[in-house]
Amino acid sequence: MNIGIVCYPTFGGSGVVATELGKGLAKHGHKVHFITYSQPARLDFLNENLFYHEVEFHNYPLFEYPPYELALASMMVSVVKNEKLDLLHVHYAIPHASAAYMAKQILKTHGIVIPVVTTLHGTDITLVGKDASYEPVVTFSINQSDGVTAVSEELKRETFEYFKITNEIEVIPNFIDLEKFKKQKKDHFKTAICPNDEALIVHTSNFRKVKRVDDVINIFANIHHEIPAKLLMIGDGPERMKAEALGRELGIGDAIRFLGKLEAVEEVLSVADLFIMPSEKESFGLAALEAMACEVPVISSNVGGIPELNIQGVTGFLSPVGDIEDMTRKALFVLDKDNLPKFKENALKRAKEFDITQILPLYEAYYQRIVEKTTSKATI
Repeated sequence: MNIGIVCYPTFGGSGVVATELGKGLAKHGHKVHFITYSQPARLDFLNENLFYHEVEFHNYPLFEYPPYELALASMMVSVVKNEKLDLLHVHYAIPHASAAYMAKQILKTHGIVIPVVTTLHGTDITLVGKDASYEPVVTFSINQSDGVTAVSEELKRETFEYFKITNEIEVIPNFIDLEKFKKQKKDHFKTAICPNDEALIVHTSNFRKVKRVDDVINIFANIHHEIPAKLLMIGDGPERMKAEALGRELGIGDAIRFLGKLEAVEEVLSVADLFIMPSEKESFGLAALEAMACEVPVISSNVGGIPELNIQGVTGFLSPVGDIEDMTRKALFVLDKDNLPKFKENALKRAKEFDITQILPLYEAYYQRIVEKTTSKATI
């Protein structure tokens, strides 16, 4: 199959999932064309089945902001026509689904029918989409898509709750490449960070308010008061400086390292003992899955799609949002040397259920179904 993938090229979850999906499809023999404004962060190799088409948009005095959606739609039209695509798969409702609808209508005037699959990832629905100024466009774009998928049952439920959706939504969960995300032998790294065999705790995010980075610091402060421990903070964003200041204020700044954005997150996760995700919103919890694949148990909030991934008392624990004391208590239980080995074993076992080799066929079957449905409609 000849597939176009439209996504944000950033380190965010939707961009990561879209890129890894495209790479997996290419390995399966499909031709995959990425259409976005810069090369996706995870698109770290190209082969005979992978292509990248850059969307160029220019500043004009007339526009306060460059009209990216129009440039994107035009590029979609060009790639569909010239590369003879069978299907467009757009990740994130805004603005990709609406741009795809525009492209689809233009292509119809050229006698080309292109199926469009839209994947909902979370904030496009739970945060941005609920903005009254975007809601009509989001609703229309989802309903006009030939196929719609969501990364969790909870996101599907929320989409139907907040929008007047008449389309069906298929749940296809996020996935992990267990060839990439697996525990590696990095003893020298662990020794360098924890020379006295301290417990090593990790948090990864884009450091936005929704991630509740302050909670991570406060939970760690409580843990640090009970047992020797170190904390690694991976990522960057608007809440980083505040988190750094809080660590110094609590007198634990020396036990925390802020590593910024990392390409090889799996190398750090390979030496971690515990992953903390206290977010107030998560449609799935991809960062937690990456940790679990590296045999790291998870302490998380009980929101969104996280309970569909992190199993209470098995792969870690869930707590109410903002309940720092409960998360601390459960973290200490997991870190107990009598308990930790079993939690690590369970985390990996659960992660294997989301291996890309399990999820990729679900997308392939769904694509085939949508193409056949669209083709049959076109011939009626």
